[in-house]
Formats: sequence, structure tokens, C-alpha cells
Amino acid sequence: MSHSSAGLKATEHDQHLHAQLSAFNSAFAELGLRFRWDAPTFYALASIQGEAARLAAYIETHHAHLLKAYSVDFLCEAILGRKNAQAPGEWSPGHATQHAGSKAAPTGAPHGGWDWSEPGLPALAGA
Repeated sequence: MSHSSAGLKATEHDQHLHAQLSAFNSAFAELGLRFRWDAPTFYALASIQGEAARLAAYIETHHAHLLKAYSVDFLCEAILGRKNAQAPGEWSPGHATQHAGSKAAPTGAPHGGWDWSEPGLPALAGA
């Protein structure tokens, strides 16, 4: 692999990482959650297989108080519904993978009966 080709792949990887982080942070903000992820947080969670499992581990570790009012599955579904509407696919530290056939529904489609992209949806209480 040439030096410029490696640099291009690194740039694409960084752009995908930034897009995924922005989508997660936007989803957190839209739902009224006081989470903020950065690259080190993303890398720390990367060893956990699957976005829902990463989110669940993060919530259970850093925001367990939310589990008194909401199930971890509900929170993960709400967050991933918003996140995937902005940036479908999943990020991994070694390479970016797009899941064309992933469980994420297209923008505007209901997730578990709720359209998480619906404007005016109330924020999660206690977030």
C-alpha cells in the first residue's frame, strides 16, 4: 500500500469516526441525555461487540440512575434510532463497517412503534 493510499484510508476512517461520534452526541442531546462521547470514549468501548451492547455497558457504568426509570433496551433503541437516522452503520477501531442490512430502519420509520425522529418528542426524564 502506498503512503498516499494509507493516508487516504486514515482520513476516511477519521471522517467515519467523526460522523459516528457526531450522530451519537446529537442523539444524546435530542433525547435530553447529558452524555457526551469523544474519540477516547469510543475507543474504550470498541472492544465490546455491537453498538447496543456498547451503549448498554456505558449506561450501566456511567448513568445507572436512568435504569430506575427506563430499561436499558428502551434507552439503547431510542439512542440508536436517532443515531442511525443521521449516520447509519457501525464504527470499529480497525475499519469502518457499513451494515446495509442492519436492523436500523430508514429515517422516519418506527422503532418499536415510536418514530424517534418525530419533532417535539419529549426528552427522557432524569437524563
